Amino acid sequence: MSHRRPTAGRTACRLRTALVGVLAGAVLMGTGTPAVAVPSPPPNPSDSELAGARSQQEAAGAEVGRIRGLVAAAEAELEKVGVLAEAAGIAYEAANEQLQIAQVAAEKTAAELDAAAAAVAASEARIAMFSRDSYMNGGSLTSGAALLDAAGPGELIQRAAMLDYVADNQLDVLTELEVAKVAQANADSAARAARDEMAEAEATAEAAKAEADAQLAAQQVAYEQIAAEKATYEQQLQAAQIHLLELQGARDAYQSWVAQREAEEAAAAAAAERAAAEAEAAARANAGGGSDDGGGGGGAVSPSGYVKPTSGRTSSCYGARWGVTHFGVDIAAPIGTPIYAVTSGVVKRAGAATGFGQAVYILGDDGAVTVYGHVNRYFVSAGERVGAGEQIAEVGNRGQSTGPHLHFEVHPSGYMYSGQVDPVPWLNARGIYLGGCGG
Repeated sequence: MSHRRPTAGRTACRLRTALVGVLAGAVLMGTGTPAVAVPSPPPNPSDSELAGARSQQEAAGAEVGRIRGLVAAAEAELEKVGVLAEAAGIAYEAANEQLQIAQVAAEKTAAELDAAAAAVAASEARIAMFSRDSYMNGGSLTSGAALLDAAGPGELIQRAAMLDYVADNQLDVLTELEVAKVAQANADSAARAARDEMAEAEATAEAAKAEADAQLAAQQVAYEQIAAEKATYEQQLQAAQIHLLELQGARDAYQSWVAQREAEEAAAAAAAERAAAEAEAAARANAGGGSDDGGGGGGAVSPSGYVKPTSGRTSSCYGARWGVTHFGVDIAAPIGTPIYAVTSGVVKRAGAATGFGQAVYILGDDGAVTVYGHVNRYFVSAGERVGAGEQIAEVGNRGQSTGPHLHFEVHPSGYMYSGQVDPVPWLNARGIYLGGCGG
């Protein structure tokens, strides 16, 4: 849209501008000084001051670079001892599980031994009865005499049965019974030895877990100390940078003042010429009439029945690390990110867990145990049935953890604390893809 301005008003404005220009030019040429006073010059830092500030900044930057290297190393060591502590906790749980299995086996063989001993005692009692009668009759009691010597029909039938039993088995029965006793005793001894061995392994694993926990705590303290030192040096670097910026700013301000003074002098020299040009232009506009001024103007279940445990970035894969095995896959995500049951099943354990702080263990309908570790909160309890895709917990940073993430394990054997496999190919085979790891 265009607007037409009144010609008389525009002409008057130009005449006033020209008049002011002429007067200003006259004043400037008459006095030889600027019409507007130039401000006083600001401080001008010396080159040596600037060089010193740069040296301080470079020294502080070098120290920050050094300490950042130490922080990176401390972070790597913290991750290492965190994995070791987690592995020690899992090993302790596995040893405890095997101890319980060995204890059950020992109790079973002890019960079988008791039953075998009772059977041996009964058989020996029957043999002893016949042997006693034989001894009391001088060892020459014949079968007929033994029957005739019976006190009545009941004892006659009992002795006849005993004679038949002894005739068929007296040569082998005691030997077989002794062999059975020895075999049961050996089995009981082996089961108890296994139990004792598992108890010793459980104690060793518990000691290793305690040592790993202590190392993690010590490394955490060391990391925090280095991080605090890093913060101090970064403050020193920031102070050096600010000081350099202040000096450089002062130098820039002084140079700007010089440039401004030169510009003012140049402007004073050209003021008369500009005023004359404006007066001439205004005169032409007044004589020729006006002219127009223009203006323009944004937990699905797979077909196989399985679900991705949570959303996030795969930060650590299954495999050997620092002499131990990382038995799961870690998925980094913010605290509070939902965690879902990978498949339908029954919750076997939910709550405090060694190494994980808090964890949920689910025995799936497919027979595999899935483990969800380091959770912040859990919403299920032991014995509860859950469906695939149901939220069971949320991502946390509890236990031996160096950052919020989900530690996910798969135990196809059905054992709670042993029999782990790489979760990535296991999930891939069921149509669930995490990314970030092979398989």
